[in-house]
Amino acid sequence: MKKVYVIGLGPGAYEDLTIRADRALREAELVVGYTVYVELVKKYYPDKSFLTTPMKREVERCRMALEEADKGKKVAMVCSGDAGVYGMAGLLYELSVEFSGVEIEVIPGITAALGGAAVLGAPLTHDFAVISLSDLLTPWETIEERLMDAAKGDFCICLYNPSSKKRADYLQKACDIFLEYKDKDTICGIVQNIGREGQQQQLLTLEELRNSKVDMFTTVFVGNRETKKINGAMVTPRGYRIN
Repeated sequence: MKKVYVIGLGPGAYEDLTIRADRALREAELVVGYTVYVELVKKYYPDKSFLTTPMKREVERCRMALEEADKGKKVAMVCSGDAGVYGMAGLLYELSVEFSGVEIEVIPGITAALGGAAVLGAPLTHDFAVISLSDLLTPWETIEERLMDAAKGDFCICLYNPSSKKRADYLQKACDIFLEYKDKDTICGIVQNIGREGQQQQLLTLEELRNSKVDMFTTVFVGNRETKKINGAMVTPRGYRIN
């Protein structure tokens, strides 16, 4: 059977890999992925062959995986977090029309929103929105509209890709939008390198978040009006009655 497993690796720690993902990786002959993500699992599967591409070579990477599967190899395409959340699952399906004999199986993983939330406490217990601040594939004007709508709706908001060298002020811009609709003392949290070496976390106010320095390996959480600190944790109550 010609097949590509599209595997979400979780935030980064091997312990956060699902049993189903581990089984698929053990079954695969070839592992394909972005260099950084392949390095997260390479030492655990030393008998595999590996193919990698750098950032911004997503189409080439997915086509390579499909071509190898079309030759009869059992291929695993790995993505950080969940393969269907800002991952390669969608692109693989788009390209698969050129490879009619290749089956795709998506294996879910723990996305950064969930991994980071667990580090901070329970910030996403109620309705929430996940928004990437990267304008590489989405116009900034569209991102601004989504930020505004999420803030208007008083959603808890999880921000991916909050900053980079070229986008050093994007988190500040996002916070300026939030401050139009949310109180400056809204509880927020940041987690860097979730599940990886160097993991760090911090709770702060929305006003403090605006002036914080973050990077591409940071996930940002902005609470709603009910979000609070409980014993050092960021918690958004679901609304259950406490008798």
